[in-house]
Amino acid sequence: MDVPWKVFSQTGNIEAYLWMKEVEADDIDEEEGEEPIIEDRHL
Repeated sequence: MDVPWKVFSQTGNIEAYLWMKEVEADDIDEEEGEEPIIEDRHL
């Protein structure tokens, strides 16, 4: 998680910030033992 924060803090790039938040959310899901929701898009 340090890499996205360093990129964001040095560049101000919003995509790096969003990447950091995505990594944080993934870490929280793994800690809670939740599996990601997979949508079935087949008709």
